[in-house]
Amino acid sequence: MASLAKKIIRGKPYYYLRECKRVDGKPKIVWQQYLGTPADLVRRLAGPVPQKAVVREFGASAACVDIARQLDLVAVIDRHVPKRDSRGPSVGQYLLLAALNRCLAPRSKARIGAWYDQTVLPRLLGMRASQLSSQRFWDNMSRVDEDAIVAIERDLAQAAVAHFGLDLRCLLFDATNFFTFIDSFNHRPTLLQRGHSKEGRDNLRILGLALLVTADGDVPLLHHTYAGNQHDATTFGEVFQTIAGRCREVSQGASDITLVFDKGNNSKENLAMVEDAKMHFIGSLVPTHHPKLLAIGRGKMRRLDKAQLPAVWSYRTTKEVFGIKRTVLVTFNRPLFQAQLKTLRREINKRRRKLDRLQTSLVHSAQRTSGKKATLAGARKRVTAILNGRHMKELFVASIHPGGRELPRLKWRFKVKAWQQLQRTLLGKTILFTDRNEWTDEQIVRGYRSQSHVESAFRSMKDPRYLTFRPVHHWTDQKLRVHALYCVLALTILSLLRRKLAQAKISVSLARMVERLADVREVTVLFGDAKARSPRANTVLSDLDAEQRKMLDALGLAQFRAP
Repeated sequence: MASLAKKIIRGKPYYYLRECKRVDGKPKIVWQQYLGTPADLVRRLAGPVPQKAVVREFGASAACVDIARQLDLVAVIDRHVPKRDSRGPSVGQYLLLAALNRCLAPRSKARIGAWYDQTVLPRLLGMRASQLSSQRFWDNMSRVDEDAIVAIERDLAQAAVAHFGLDLRCLLFDATNFFTFIDSFNHRPTLLQRGHSKEGRDNLRILGLALLVTADGDVPLLHHTYAGNQHDATTFGEVFQTIAGRCREVSQGASDITLVFDKGNNSKENLAMVEDAKMHFIGSLVPTHHPKLLAIGRGKMRRLDKAQLPAVWSYRTTKEVFGIKRTVLVTFNRPLFQAQLKTLRREINKRRRKLDRLQTSLVHSAQRTSGKKATLAGARKRVTAILNGRHMKELFVASIHPGGRELPRLKWRFKVKAWQQLQRTLLGKTILFTDRNEWTDEQIVRGYRSQSHVESAFRSMKDPRYLTFRPVHHWTDQKLRVHALYCVLALTILSLLRRKLAQAKISVSLARMVERLADVREVTVLFGDAKARSPRANTVLSDLDAEQRKMLDALGLAQFRAP
């Protein structure tokens, strides 16, 4: 057993750690280590002094890089956009980093380098922050043309299906648009146009984006950018042949695919294309175009399975739709009815108050002896603005007529019978149609409800914290298409990541997933004194709660920890 021994040499104490054993029956020192003076022992016992700590984001970066590696994302991009000069990062590396930044902390290209240095990505990707200037991003993005974008997305979709085993039986198509702040007098982009903004920003130029995603995990298989003033039905017709081709490619020719889309894509030509492509579909019809179906009361409807679809009723029939007999389902959803009823009551009360105020204002205007008087044209314009809203013109009767001295007077009333009729016929109802004649009502309704997956993807891309499509710092069509590409790649990475967690029984939203993973930090503590050339480093992860630990285990992120 080792022991501590003290020696006095020239009047000063020195300490040794030594081990004694009996050799041939006599005690003998077999091992000895000099420890130093008492002051040296104090320093040894105090341990090394930490000089500084370096904290970097670990969890979300490592998880996203892992998904990108499984897709072989960089190699796929570089295969279609090779770089002549082998020096520096490749096009694939730049686009991967742009996608990762959109996943985790959207920044302008000028600020990506600073963000990059605060993560473990330099260790995982091997690029230096000095290589990430906005000009380098600009130069590499310029190499990616439309044909390359199509080819890259095709190969990545096939890789996602093959590697992650995505279920392709139900695919969802929808389109949205994103407002931008591109100058009105910048005429270079043709994709940025003024149209109906789905976010209520009709005063700004908008860019359209269509997505084809899987119901299994919300994973994009195809995207299409288009002019912001283009109608959804036109977009569907324009991109459908590409959709059909992508379905054949990723499913290896399998035809048992059901495409789900909403009523904005309906047209006789579009439905004919779906029929010719031998694809099944579920869609919806504009309710007000089918008053006889809306008149069907709940008494004639069948309540659907409570476990699958609580508080939903349906009436099944056949009807000629765009020239072909289809299975049609009129559904009543009680929660939807209650939500619509609450919303309309609020809007009705708002209009009542505004009409009352206008009526009082016109009376006071007529009584004034001086000042500017109200005019008939101005009053009618105000009434039109007040009743501008869905169903408001159906529920209110308002008229402006000349009173004394030809000054305007307002008369209005609320149509109680029209309100009752609206509640009986339209509220809470959806009309579905499909060629899946063999499916049950429950299967059809659940199939159409999966449309919410693509709507959820669009909402995620409009979240300002993670995955946001904005800000758009590009103003040429080519750059806008590349921007859309890496935003969709970011959605692909996060969707596959979330699907992987769901398979491990961890159910979280995209935003919460990124937030919880990003809170996992890598902490490196550097030890030593000022004279040390290479201070000793010790790297650990920040303290994890039970959810974070479970997420890291499910994703297998231990492989990315620093040695």
